[in-house]
Amino acid sequence: MKKAVQLAFCACLLAISAFGQDAAAPKTNTTIQCRALNGSATPIQADEKVIGDQICRAVPVQKAAQATAQTQAPTAPQSPTAKQDSAPVSTAPASAVEVLPNSVFIAPMNGFETYLAAAFEKKKVPLTVVADQARAAYVITGTSEEKKPGAMKMLVFGQIHADNAASIQMVDQKTGAVIFAYAVNKKNTLHGDQTTAEACAKHLKEKLEKK
Repeated sequence: MKKAVQLAFCACLLAISAFGQDAAAPKTNTTIQCRALNGSATPIQADEKVIGDQICRAVPVQKAAQATAQTQAPTAPQSPTAKQDSAPVSTAPASAVEVLPNSVFIAPMNGFETYLAAAFEKKKVPLTVVADQARAAYVITGTSEEKKPGAMKMLVFGQIHADNAASIQMVDQKTGAVIFAYAVNKKNTLHGDQTTAEACAKHLKEKLEKK
């Protein structure tokens, strides 16, 4: 009992002494560590006191450093970036164009299309010529060429009319298949484009009637 009282009294003295030596220093918690006086090979240090048969000193308690709380600001939900309307705008017509059966559109051929349309009427080709390609079941494209005779032909051969050549092809707009193709070459023709157009119309009619 006497030893316990002495230890408590010594602890108070050491705590008061430490406070007085450095009043400006920040306060730290201390604890008493003692070792036996008898048999100790280590000399008494300056901060140690002899209490009974023990050597004691005040030791500061090392506190674990508290981790600094990282206050993360709540991430504001990112507003979705306004998406540009990259979807292609539909170009489909409000109402589907009605394709006329057995209809044909004759593409421009430097005026030859006019002769060809007239030849279809004359030769009674079973096709209806339309002015709107979107309404046609078939499309005819082609070329026409006229070669006027030179002076040599006129003098030697007596040719006074031009040579005419034409070629056409008819394509199914739905399938892309070539339905008909024909080429004609007329020498010394009196009516030129009319003659070649009628030849094309005649052979097209024969092709369609064989189907």
